[in-house]
Amino acid sequence: MTDTTDMTECAPRPRGRVLGERVLGEQVIGEAYEAAEILSAARLCVDPELRAAVESLPGSLRRIALYHFGWEHADGTPAAGNAGKAIRPALVLAAVRALGGDPLSAVRAAAAVELTHNFTLLHDDVMDRDATRRHRPTAWTVFGDSDAILAGDALQALAQRMLAEDPHPGAPAAAARLAACVVELCAGQHADCVLESRGPDEVSLAECLAMAEAKTGALLGCACAIGAAYAGAGVDTVEALDGFGRQAGLAFQLIDDVIGIWGDPARTGKPARADLAVRKKSLPVVAALASGTPEGAELAGLYGREPGQGDLERMARAVEGAGGRDWAQLHAADRMSRALGELARAVPDPERAGGLLALAEFVTRRSH
Repeated sequence: MTDTTDMTECAPRPRGRVLGERVLGEQVIGEAYEAAEILSAARLCVDPELRAAVESLPGSLRRIALYHFGWEHADGTPAAGNAGKAIRPALVLAAVRALGGDPLSAVRAAAAVELTHNFTLLHDDVMDRDATRRHRPTAWTVFGDSDAILAGDALQALAQRMLAEDPHPGAPAAAARLAACVVELCAGQHADCVLESRGPDEVSLAECLAMAEAKTGALLGCACAIGAAYAGAGVDTVEALDGFGRQAGLAFQLIDDVIGIWGDPARTGKPARADLAVRKKSLPVVAALASGTPEGAELAGLYGREPGQGDLERMARAVEGAGGRDWAQLHAADRMSRALGELARAVPDPERAGGLLALAEFVTRRSH
């Protein structure tokens, strides 16, 4: 690929001042990077690879993918849209750096992970009938179900092709891990669909947590593990970073589920109480349903009928009154603590781990 991007810009720069203190294991470290800078740097160096991959698609599929990433409007004219936060590719590059490797050697792998993530988004939006993503209509609402699904399939194929064509010695292991992750993602989505078909009192927290790990934790763990593989790390380190990503991913999902009920639509790009409107059995909801409280019983009744005027607000109050919101936030903190334990095992030097820690804290401390 020919590109004029200065790849030295892909690395976040250490700040001249301490931006805050974070606890990693028994040590307190000065956080030398801001997550926003790490994400911006990752987007800067991964976007050219993503654009080149998408531009290689046949015309009809290319148009849908360019729209999905926010690079074109539905009519094909250029758009300066939002392609997402780049959390997963940033994790790949941060893991390489934390283990002493060259992040620039893993840009293709980071792009492959981002393509895989967007393949799941295109499919999930169809299955969940989500009408809005990143503050504009989802691809299926513009192009139809079949076209959105096929575009997602194409992105997944592009991800595997990028790794197959990458001469880096870590690429074969990364390709195998990413393929296994896709299978796990599909199993997690299937479990989600099965849970949604059950009654409000027929879903357990254990099932929901297992589903969330497969749907969300698996790809974050895979991103970190691929970064470790590109850094030439041993098996134990690769698995520890996979564990770090999985636990951080569960914390991410817990917070995301909170945002799905109480997030600000102006910041989330989705309608208020979006998860409640579709009767989603998110983790705060299931925790509330299992609480044995009067509010939990009220929520079960509301979930079992067609929505009426004011029901969404009543549901939100019931989830909070039954302790679902508090449970999700406390459990997110617990998962973050486990993630830090895995990170300390993989990267004992807290200064080297700073980038990964900043990203993990970003996804678990966001409010929208």
